[in-house]
Amino acid sequence: MCLTSVAFLIVLLSSILLQLLVAFHQAPHPQAILMLGGGSIRPEFTAQFAKQHPSLDIWISSGLPPQEVCPMFRAAGIPSRRVHLDYQAIDTVTNFTSLVDKFKRLHIRHLYVITSDFHMPRARAIATLVLGSRGIAFTPVAVPTTRYPEPGLFTLIDSGRALFWVLTGHTGAQLKTFLFGKQVVQIPTHGELSAQS
Repeated sequence: MCLTSVAFLIVLLSSILLQLLVAFHQAPHPQAILMLGGGSIRPEFTAQFAKQHPSLDIWISSGLPPQEVCPMFRAAGIPSRRVHLDYQAIDTVTNFTSLVDKFKRLHIRHLYVITSDFHMPRARAIATLVLGSRGIAFTPVAVPTTRYPEPGLFTLIDSGRALFWVLTGHTGAQLKTFLFGKQVVQIPTHGELSAQS
C-alpha cells in the first residue's frame, strides 16, 4: 500500500512538472502578473513593476482593501482596466487555488508571481503544484525586504495542503479556522480596481 502511494505521488508530481515544461515551451513570456496580498510594500513594488510591463494585466489576490490599493496604482499611472482585485483568498494556498481556474479560462499560460522575498520559497512550492496542475507556468519576482526567510515547516505544510487540493479540490483552509477558532474576514469586492465586477 505504501509503495503504491509513493508510486502514485511520483507519477502525479512528474505529470505536474511535465505540464509546467509544456507551458514554459508554449508561453515562454509571462502573460499576466499575480501579486499575493500582504502589506503595502508588495502593491507599491507591483505598480512600479507593472509600469515596465504595460501590456500585462495585474491580478491582486487579497491583502490591503481597495481604498488603500487603488491610489498606489493610480499614482503609478496604471489604468484601472489593467488591475483586478480578488479577495477570495485567506492564505497563501488560496491565493493560488482561488484564481487558477480563472487564469485557465482566460488562456493565461504563464504568470509573473510577485511576493516578498521571505515568502517566496513557500509561494514557489505552492505555485508549482497548483499552477502546474493546470498547465500554467510562472516566473517568480521577489520583493526585497529585510525579514528572515520563513521556517521551512510553513513551506512543507502548505505544500501538503496544495497537493491535497490537487487531489481533492479542497485546501484545508476551513480546517485551519476550525482548529484555531479564528474568524476570517473577507472584503467582498471582486473585480477590477474600480470595484466593478
